[in-house]
Amino acid sequence: MRLLQIRHGQTPNNVVGALDTAVPGAGLTGLGRAQAQAVPTQLRHEPITAIYVTALTRTQLTAGPLARARDLPVQVRMGLEEVPAGGYEMRSDEEAVHGYAATLFAWMRGRLDVAMPGGQDGHTFLARYAAAVRSIAELHGPDETVAVVGHGAAIRVFTAVATGMDPDRATELRISNTGLGVLEGDPDAGWRLVRWHSEPLGGTGLRDEDAHDVTGESAAEEAEEHG
Repeated sequence: MRLLQIRHGQTPNNVVGALDTAVPGAGLTGLGRAQAQAVPTQLRHEPITAIYVTALTRTQLTAGPLARARDLPVQVRMGLEEVPAGGYEMRSDEEAVHGYAATLFAWMRGRLDVAMPGGQDGHTFLARYAAAVRSIAELHGPDETVAVVGHGAAIRVFTAVATGMDPDRATELRISNTGLGVLEGDPDAGWRLVRWHSEPLGGTGLRDEDAHDVTGESAAEEAEEHG
């Protein structure tokens, strides 16, 4: 299966750096809507047969233009939600941002026993995300292409761990709003990363250089900046 993992469009909390990971979450900014509108054209050559989103509003709004362009339903799949911020939820202070990034950093380096303060450890997060991906794979053939509109930290952590990525490379992963990571394979044979597009699918003109995008910036960048 070809799995297109698309990060949602920009939200107000992406702009200010607030750790918004709970349901239903914020909607999209004007830029976020423009980013979402650019996705269908940029993916025009992908033979997408299904579109899945999380329970959070921003993924559903981002998937809308693609779903309409392909005449496909937007299907909510539980388990694909963002890495929960735990005790850092809705905080944007240095302690919270550093703590969240440092936990992701640890998971990408294989230290899955590390827990988000007031939240989950890496084993728990990866088990539920991988189970959601497996449930999708079971519905589709090996030659099908499926789109998942999800979240920055979740996409980065799952991609790094599921592909056995070198830890140094993994912690450098960055994904802007409507960036893309493409995996091929299946849950049993394993996954390989065939494309990583860190910028918005519509181009760098749709990237907000002034936003403090905590869940999209690389774990290494955040850890260094706030360490």
